[in-house]
Amino acid sequence: MEMNITQDKKVNQNRKSKKDLLSALLFLSPTLVIFTTFILFPVLFSFYLSFQSWNMFSTQSTFIGLENYSRMFSSDEFWMVLKNTLIYTLGTIPLNMALSLIIAYVLNKKLKGKKFLRTAFFAPVVISPVAAAVIWRWLYDPNFGLLNYFIGLFGIKAINWLNDPTAAMFALIIMGVWKTLGVNMVLFSAGLQGIPESYYEAAQLDGAGRWAKFWHITIPMLSPTTFFIMIMSMIGSFQVFDIVYVLTSGGPLGSTKVLVFYIYEHAFKFFEMGYASAVSYFLFAILFIFTMLQVKYMRSKVLG
Repeated sequence: MEMNITQDKKVNQNRKSKKDLLSALLFLSPTLVIFTTFILFPVLFSFYLSFQSWNMFSTQSTFIGLENYSRMFSSDEFWMVLKNTLIYTLGTIPLNMALSLIIAYVLNKKLKGKKFLRTAFFAPVVISPVAAAVIWRWLYDPNFGLLNYFIGLFGIKAINWLNDPTAAMFALIIMGVWKTLGVNMVLFSAGLQGIPESYYEAAQLDGAGRWAKFWHITIPMLSPTTFFIMIMSMIGSFQVFDIVYVLTSGGPLGSTKVLVFYIYEHAFKFFEMGYASAVSYFLFAILFIFTMLQVKYMRSKVLG
């Protein structure tokens, strides 16, 4: 009798578990369908295409093995594009992080109008990148742009910002820093507000100055925030596309052509979907490796 009761309980539990599973799948089905259709399938299909030759208009593709990857590594243009991407990344991240930390530190103090200043610094973040790039294209105009007018007040000759191979990348870096400065400022502000005031009071009693408190308390306590901003900034810099497309279209002479623009060009201009997929997976590999290296390097400091 007891054995039958136990078996009935197990059967009821199994039925309940199956019912709960079906209910969970029913509620998750919209998300699973969207994830599978727009994320999982494109990722797997692009990996498949990286070993194929396909022009997007043909119903058939040709398997070519590692030929796309071999072509990528033997292309001088690819290495130039990778170099441009690294220059943009190294130009934007340190400058952006330094400026956003300084601004956040200043606005974290008792200051009149700091709410307005925070809003002003954050405003570029919510502006459409394309709209912002159009505005900056006007500012960079060599004939009537405000930037050349401003530097002309100091006797500096007008610069053809977007048509000079040397100045064009510098122009992109300036706009890239301006566009993402606000979000990093907000993150640093949140990190600063999370530091207990008692640490600064104890340091004050020990005779520590402003610089000593900043270097030995603020910087170490901000390490988790700094780590997060560094990783997100690196990913964003490697994936820059919209401002390059609007401002320079990769020119002049390819001096501002970056990896994502290079992928776009081969995919939707030359219709080389297999080659573009191979470059995309190389970009993924770069971001994955760099992120893992940063995690390994920063983990001990952040945990400390």
